[in-house]
Amino acid sequence: MKEVVLRHIKNEDFKFNEAMKTLRTNIFFSGSNVKKILFTSTEPNEGKSFISLNLAVSLAESGKKICYIDADIRKSVFKGRYNVKEEVNGLSQILSGQAKLEESIYKTNVENLHVIFAGPYSPSPTELFEDKLCNEMFEKLAEMDYDYLIIDTAPLGVVIDAAILAKFTDGIIIVARQASTKKKVLSRVKDQIEKTNTRLLGVVLNDVNLKKSGYYGSYYSNYWEEYKER
Repeated sequence: MKEVVLRHIKNEDFKFNEAMKTLRTNIFFSGSNVKKILFTSTEPNEGKSFISLNLAVSLAESGKKICYIDADIRKSVFKGRYNVKEEVNGLSQILSGQAKLEESIYKTNVENLHVIFAGPYSPSPTELFEDKLCNEMFEKLAEMDYDYLIIDTAPLGVVIDAAILAKFTDGIIIVARQASTKKKVLSRVKDQIEKTNTRLLGVVLNDVNLKKSGYYGSYYSNYWEEYKER
């Protein structure tokens, strides 16, 4: 298996890292059958890719073997954000039959963390996600010894990708931004998730105003539990 380097990945902020540990703990207590977790949001720029990757890192640091899948093949920023210089295959190539899964999973410089990149932009990702190759890919991943699959998808408030991929997962997490996410849109996304019959694990509230909300980890945890019980 080839290896890539994810640069600028280490976050030194204590409160943020504690919040990630809180999220990690909530995942652990969601049940032993929750192993494939999909992240989405209501619209772009709410931080879902950042949060989902940092959760994957936190899980890997706890000793879990993780495969992070960048499934936002419409507008992925992952490769550029982490300054990956290596040439890589990606999800769009796997699902279009141009690359094999085994050749498209990469070790990273984070121990226990493997990555599947989004690959080149596809004009029809919906068709790729509905193709039999997508089902075959998740079947093969299930046979591998990963403790968790973390899947980053496009915003469900904008496109339907997350709803299509939901059937391959055990639960969904919505990432919302405190100052900008509209409650009405968030409610609509929640309704769309319920129609997939996939469990809504919770909502991560990102970009919290610490002066108003106090300790980040505590506020974040309470918000998660509120939605988990609905």
